[in-house]
Amino acid sequence: MHSPPVENPEEARPYFRRLRELKEVLSGSGGATLTELSMGMSHDFETAIEEGATLVRVGTAIFGGRSYAPAS
Repeated sequence: MHSPPVENPEEARPYFRRLRELKEVLSGSGGATLTELSMGMSHDFETAIEEGATLVRVGTAIFGGRSYAPAS
């Protein structure tokens, strides 16, 4: 499941919540224990953490935005 890009982090909350629920179902089904939940990026990591993220990606918050060379 991949949440669509959104301006307001609250719009991503239902996706984060559903991912946490799926992790709980899979962990409780007798299969492999899932200990990590990677979701959220620089603009929405706080919401992701509130919904159970154990790993977040915050590169832009640390290093700033990227600029790419024009395609050849």
